[in-house]
Amino acid sequence: MAKELTSREENYSQWYNDLVQKADLAETSAVRGCMVIKPYGYAIWEKMQAQLDKMFKETGHVNAYFPLFIPKSFFSKEASHVEGFAKECAVVTHYRLKNSPDGKGIVVDEDAKLEEELIVRPTSETIIWNTYKNWIQSYRDLPLLINQWANVVRWEMRTRLFLRTAEFLWQEGHTAHATKEEAIIEAEKMMGVYSQFAREWMAMPVLEGVKSANERFAGAIETYCIEALMQDGKALQAGTSHFLGQNFAKAFDVKFLDKTGKLEYVWATSWGVSTRLMGALVMTHSDDHGLVLPPKLAPIQVVMIPIYKTQEELDSFKDYINNLKSKLIEKGISVKVDDRDTHKPGWKFAEYELKGVPVRIAAGPRDIAGNTIEIARRDTLTKEVIPIENAADYISDLLDKIQINLYEKSIVFRNQNTHHVNTYEEFKMKIEDGGFIYAHWDGTPETEEKIKEETKATIRCIPINEGSEEGTCIVTGKKSVGKVIFARAY
Repeated sequence: MAKELTSREENYSQWYNDLVQKADLAETSAVRGCMVIKPYGYAIWEKMQAQLDKMFKETGHVNAYFPLFIPKSFFSKEASHVEGFAKECAVVTHYRLKNSPDGKGIVVDEDAKLEEELIVRPTSETIIWNTYKNWIQSYRDLPLLINQWANVVRWEMRTRLFLRTAEFLWQEGHTAHATKEEAIIEAEKMMGVYSQFAREWMAMPVLEGVKSANERFAGAIETYCIEALMQDGKALQAGTSHFLGQNFAKAFDVKFLDKTGKLEYVWATSWGVSTRLMGALVMTHSDDHGLVLPPKLAPIQVVMIPIYKTQEELDSFKDYINNLKSKLIEKGISVKVDDRDTHKPGWKFAEYELKGVPVRIAAGPRDIAGNTIEIARRDTLTKEVIPIENAADYISDLLDKIQINLYEKSIVFRNQNTHHVNTYEEFKMKIEDGGFIYAHWDGTPETEEKIKEETKATIRCIPINEGSEEGTCIVTGKKSVGKVIFARAY
């Protein structure tokens, strides 16, 4: 199966497309630019979703659901927001079909035109803030901490499975606060939640920072982000959290009576991650043999494969492995016994290697006679034979080690591909090799745009919690208050 994959070195983009489809994560659909997430891929997304949902609720948030359709007029209320999304909007203009007069198929009924067109949500700030106007009257109604799990549509022209599709799944948090300080704390907190999830569950190191004005979310005062580095040296924005100030509250007239009886506009945040994280997971850890999944997100953490020739030997394997299976399940480990008689063991080994199952157990008559099992690690592709009586604790510890190893390996890769440059010539040379590049910037959109046009690199973030280093801009020579992080990106 791995032989069917294009190698990363030969064509990284094709390797990614091959892997996503051959590992049964997703496939393109009949609808242009949209994808079908297959059961195995959706099982990974469900594990991501479950953990993130738990983390959101632990920080005081609750889930709700808002309409898919947004009146067009809502978008005109916040100028920068509509400007940011106008080119990506899908618009509903009619509400009925009818048989074609020539008897050939169906056509849109021209008499069923909507009085006001509806936008299929690209994001929900407008519909949610229109709703919040009815929910918020006084400081007692604040903070309002709402999250929504939903699908959104952004009419992308160039699509790639998980990374950029016309429709995708995500969560979007939308919160309202009595003070500016509370809203900023919320936006920073949610960036921290995303960062923790990326590190501890995806085994993916990320940089935390704020976006430049050019890269900021449409309608935001500040956009916080986490940025990850993929194996091809390109950056991927893995999550964003936005301090919206009072922009949307003013646009939709959302006010509250404070403790002094004064009428004030509320302060807002929004934040989200999407199925783009699936693409990040694939590109952070996987290899030319297939997927490599962190145990915490693997739908199957341990697969057990019998090596047998006769039905009697297969039955012996099931009896032999049953106790170990029960012990692993008791420890909360997901286990699959693949006793299909339609495929040989070698084929099954290749299949689960392609699908990134962290631990593979195999046993045949000799193992059963010797009370041993063979354990194979997906992350290192190494194997060892151990006594079966020690296996439950050993495998539990091994899964933890694999999780840690994947993170540490990714940290090493990122460090090896992070560069500090002091001249524009050095920048141009390093950007061709990929990776994160720290460089001084004078803070102007003009310089940022010049670098983007000439090198295809963008400012991924202005790092926070790293201190500042004074210097001069690599392009203009003007004063810089600190280095920012550039990369070519997805």
